[in-house]
Amino acid sequence: MASQDWVEKDFYKILGVSKDASDTDIKKKYRQMARKFHPDQNPGDAAAEKRFKDISEAYAVLSDAEDRQQYDAIRAMGGGARFSAGGPGGGTGGAGGGAGFEDLFGGLFGQGQGRPPRGGGGGFQQGNIPPEFADLFGGGFSGGGSGFGQAPPRKGADRTASTTISFGGSINGTSIALREPSGEVIDVRIPAGIKDGQKVRVRGKGQQGPAGSGDLMVAVSVRPHEFFSRDGDNIRVHVPVAFAEAALGAQIEVPTLAGDSVKVKVPAGTPSGRTLRVKGRGVKTSKVTGDLLVTIDVVVPQNLNKEAEAAVRAFAEATKDADPRRGLASKAKL
Repeated sequence: MASQDWVEKDFYKILGVSKDASDTDIKKKYRQMARKFHPDQNPGDAAAEKRFKDISEAYAVLSDAEDRQQYDAIRAMGGGARFSAGGPGGGTGGAGGGAGFEDLFGGLFGQGQGRPPRGGGGGFQQGNIPPEFADLFGGGFSGGGSGFGQAPPRKGADRTASTTISFGGSINGTSIALREPSGEVIDVRIPAGIKDGQKVRVRGKGQQGPAGSGDLMVAVSVRPHEFFSRDGDNIRVHVPVAFAEAALGAQIEVPTLAGDSVKVKVPAGTPSGRTLRVKGRGVKTSKVTGDLLVTIDVVVPQNLNKEAEAAVRAFAEATKDADPRRGLASKAKL
């Protein structure tokens, strides 16, 4: 860092802290601003890159007790005046006398026989995040190897693929094989309980990169089932029951995902469309177990023999005072 920069630049203002700010305040402010203006957070933004370089330069001075003391002294002596460096044997300087600016203050800046500055050209080594702030961007920004604003090596980009599996495969889990154009076959394990539209990550099967390969993201579609349908982690089914079963009550058997059947009690007077719940017979994953939701569909007979027709007529006569549409007209009034 040129000595004249210390006179001309107000590092306190650049960092946004007061001149009596504590070390903690300075570190806190730098952390905040470094996160905001780091080039990796603002790709292609030259203004943000310059701002980051300026605040890094300011922090490099103000965070070091000796540098800060020297900076305060020089600012007080220089008062913001511009000085020109003098050559051997004299030169001119706004502070008077024959010595140039570098001759007058060189020792205070670590020039000549003093200690060298921490960064070539100001700030930290090539403008990188100091080691104590590496956690801001997940590490990898300490000095030494990378240039100013240069991101650490990254993995290759992810690739995408898609597949369609059976409903049973989504419930119980399955495996599929995806063939690359090169002929390589990638085995993909589909976990039990996967939902339509979810993705499966196959690590290390993406594009190559300096820090390793990316991943392969496989979007999974699930073919509908003729009987079962999924509602979150619950399974819905529609089960037909006879009119007599719905009216008098019955115990019916309902198929489940496991391939067996479960007995379900249909209460007397159950209307068509009512849903009965069977606990724990839905989708099972490592985290949850859903239920089986049984919707009752009362079946109206299409063809009656003489005995059945006579029985229905007798039933109608016995229940002629029951009007299921009573009050419907009043409900329909606008």
